Amino acid sequence: MTGDHQTLALVLFSAFVAVTLAITTWAGRRRRGTAEEFYAGGRLFSPMENGFAIAGDYMSAASFLGISGLIALYGYDGMLYSVGFLVAWLVVLLLVAELVRNCGRFTLADVIAARMGEPRIRTAVGTSAVAVSVLYLVAQMVGAGSLVALLLGGTSGAARSWTVVGVGALMIVYVSLGGMRATTWIQIVKAVLLMAGALTLTGLVLLRFHGDIDALLTTAADRSGHGRDFLAPGLAYGTDWTARLDFISLGLALVLGTAGLPHILARFYTVPTARSARRSTVWSIGLIGSFYLMTIVLGFGAAALLGSDAVRDSNAAGNTAVPLLALHLGGGAGSTGGAVLFGVVAAVAFATILAVVAGITLASSTSVAHDLYASLARRWGGAPYSEVAVARVASVVIGAAAIGLGLLAQDLNVAFLVGLAFAVAASANLPVLLYTLFWRRFTVRGAVWSVYGGLVPAVLLVALSPVVSGSPGALFPGVDFHVFPLQNPGVVSIPLGFLAGWLGTVTSHEPPDAAKHAETEVRALTGAGAV
Repeated sequence: MTGDHQTLALVLFSAFVAVTLAITTWAGRRRRGTAEEFYAGGRLFSPMENGFAIAGDYMSAASFLGISGLIALYGYDGMLYSVGFLVAWLVVLLLVAELVRNCGRFTLADVIAARMGEPRIRTAVGTSAVAVSVLYLVAQMVGAGSLVALLLGGTSGAARSWTVVGVGALMIVYVSLGGMRATTWIQIVKAVLLMAGALTLTGLVLLRFHGDIDALLTTAADRSGHGRDFLAPGLAYGTDWTARLDFISLGLALVLGTAGLPHILARFYTVPTARSARRSTVWSIGLIGSFYLMTIVLGFGAAALLGSDAVRDSNAAGNTAVPLLALHLGGGAGSTGGAVLFGVVAAVAFATILAVVAGITLASSTSVAHDLYASLARRWGGAPYSEVAVARVASVVIGAAAIGLGLLAQDLNVAFLVGLAFAVAASANLPVLLYTLFWRRFTVRGAVWSVYGGLVPAVLLVALSPVVSGSPGALFPGVDFHVFPLQNPGVVSIPLGFLAGWLGTVTSHEPPDAAKHAETEVRALTGAGAV
């Protein structure tokens, strides 16, 4: 787009960003400055509000931009992300939501510490939470860079880089000023906007094909360059045994990782009761399920109406498929309708990124202040600064780290990057959480070993994988030090996390505290003693 049409799109985009900043300012003035207010929004949100906020937190740039782009490029294989992200919520609903709300206060480490009660547990889980959060933040930064570069009329590296920096600065402002209350309202507004935007685009795609799904799929296959193979499994993950194993690894990470994401678990503490947490999850499953069905239509719609080559030419990873589809459905690059629809979709996608970024940053800075700093302060004999003040400083540091990594990872698909974060969460956080809740013999050593036994292999395998070096799309394409053949480490690191927890427990010299487990079990199931 050029001229007046580009100006119109930019005005619409800027208006959306201004609205989210206004919400942050409004919510920031209403909060009381206490830890409970900053971390959990005073626990005053209803199940419906929290359900919308969870959906807003979960439906990230990976969902709106990355998944649709992968489907547009790889067809059937790209749908794995839609299915995996949705199925993961059954694990959350059945095993995690109510129990975590009853056992914890602000963070995942609270749940583990309720049974173990040792500072080194908080240190381990807090470290893992920060690692997962930073990886997740990188994906959002990359999505923002691709989106705004396209909005400004191209895909220049300078535009993408400055956007990454700008998003990092905005997320620090959101978290520092508003805390959980502002973050929640931004996520609610964003969820409504995102559902409305996705529903509008899905309706327009189906209208273009007169509601004929078969015609949509056939046209997508014809314009993909792969023919009928586009609609069959194997295009991205069927070339050899390594690709097939990567497929299994990614599926495990997506299904199991959600239950270990710090910013998702933190949402269960913003409601007053465990029953509310469970009802929040039901609300979020309905919203998320509807949305992921629409991403499938959008992905195949982009392939059918634009062609896979056009999507790839705009962004090699497919991150701009949905905005380009909106431009096409509105009438094309030279039309007012195209500019309006493109500007609205770009603004909604950017609001999506800002909301998710704020939630992740808040969760990670909470872990730094409430878990790492508080544990160290107790060892030093006192805390010279309040946890809220430390959390604000931590948001700046974490934001800077995410900006740096986001600048390196600009050529990777955002859904793929989120898959890495899910793998680390499933490897380090899920095993210790499930062992704590359900294994009577679990010990402190087992908890520490479980976290590090999943976290260290997951991060190390990613560092030694083709994601970082040895492939054209790697972070460092000019060097090659990869020795691990898979792009996603989940199939190796997730079992290692469970194995390390079991091994640490059976080799521990300390006897398991049966009374503490019984207390945790009663609290988890009944809510007795829950904050």
